[in-house]
Amino acid sequence: MFARLLLAALPLGAAQVQTLLILHKAASSLGFYTAAGVQEAAVPVGRHPHEMAFSADGRFAYTTDNGTMSIEQAGTGGNSISIIDLKDRKRAATVALGRFRRPHGIDVHPTTGHVFVSCELPDQLLEIDPAKRAIVRTWDTGGKTAHMVVLDHPGLWAYVSHSNSSNVGALNLATGKVKLIPTGGRPEGSVLSRDGRYVYVANREGAQVTIIDTATQSAVGSIPTGKGPVRIQVTPDGKTLVYALIHEPAIEFADTATRKVTGRVPVKLHKELVSLNLSADGREAFAADQDGDTVFVVSVPDRKLARQFKVPAGSGPDPVIPMRRP
Repeated sequence: MFARLLLAALPLGAAQVQTLLILHKAASSLGFYTAAGVQEAAVPVGRHPHEMAFSADGRFAYTTDNGTMSIEQAGTGGNSISIIDLKDRKRAATVALGRFRRPHGIDVHPTTGHVFVSCELPDQLLEIDPAKRAIVRTWDTGGKTAHMVVLDHPGLWAYVSHSNSSNVGALNLATGKVKLIPTGGRPEGSVLSRDGRYVYVANREGAQVTIIDTATQSAVGSIPTGKGPVRIQVTPDGKTLVYALIHEPAIEFADTATRKVTGRVPVKLHKELVSLNLSADGREAFAADQDGDTVFVVSVPDRKLARQFKVPAGSGPDPVIPMRRP
């Protein structure tokens, strides 16, 4: 999804990145940082944003302005999506979601560019036209507490993790029909395999990754993991899953062919890891300790911590994603 990163010398042999985008969940803003962790700018968004995705050309970021700090927190939360102009570094628009509250997961359709958002109240999937800045369609997701969402490559199916019903809703976007696929306890982050054959779902309380076959819409296997896999990505060659553990201080790796854990990188936390993203070339993984205001950068080939840095106190960093040049 992201363009090739520019090269620049960094300490500890770190890969070279132009700009890092860090969503400040607690401070309700999107931060622009150098690869070394120096903040250059911050753009206000809606209250307590959770996830973000990008337009195909890299010009805009979309954030889900959930309105609460965690899924466990009671309340109606927020009901908006922010659109950030990454070139001008300003919020270009806010999309009001009306009765659909606590937006959380987000993905962008591969052909239309429409934004797909999962909401917790009620459990719905929304299709948003960013040009019209309006909801154009909604679906019932079939489970309880719609959390994260990922689309298949053609954009025919959406896979919605349900945190409180331990399943994934495979939603046919043409018919609206949903097939509920059982997973381990509390499914959260998910990622589509590079060839589109599988969806890998991290089960936070199940200590495993569920493997969903996109042809049959069924679980065809699992990968036992450390405690609390929460966010997950796959390397560009499709061979390695990289995920953060929320119940252990580590980033872990698993082989997609053998379906076995192949290593882990321990980190020193204030509390817990809440996010995991990769650079475009797959050589660096970025994870954040939200309550510790710390970002960890892991070398994927070397399986070691390359560097870490602090963000301003009280920022509450969640996703950390290298920016594509608009």
